[in-house]
Amino acid sequence: MSENEGSRLLGEDMQMRLVEGGPVDFVFQTDKPVEYVAVANQGDGILGYLWACDADDAAGWEGRLAAGAIAMNGSRYWYGKLREAKARGLLPSQALAELSADTEGGWSGQVVSGSRAKAASVVELRVKAREGWEPPAQPEMPRGRGR
Repeated sequence: MSENEGSRLLGEDMQMRLVEGGPVDFVFQTDKPVEYVAVANQGDGILGYLWACDADDAAGWEGRLAAGAIAMNGSRYWYGKLREAKARGLLPSQALAELSADTEGGWSGQVVSGSRAKAASVVELRVKAREGWEPPAQPEMPRGRGR
């Protein structure tokens, strides 16, 4: 590619197109009731919640804000497991049951035994995931000379 051609391409609008054959995922949102389980690890406690809704073929992860970055980073592990379950043709509730037996989560956590419960919606679960989180304190503004 010549330097002029590269410059020309940088000025063109990108054309976003859907490409067939990508990974298959559960839907990540629903307004229907969901079943969920708590996920925790030894050092950090409850990291978040895996949830499922067969009616909308939906499943996902809600990380606890109070668990910080480890909960957000753990989402990659759990979304990967959900993607694998979907690729094998499991229903969201079947994936949730299978992941409840997963003992290899490591720092991403494991499902807390006996934690399976129901919520009226993902929004309700999202509110639960924010319990115990405190926004960072406002830093004290530096004072200039003469104040």
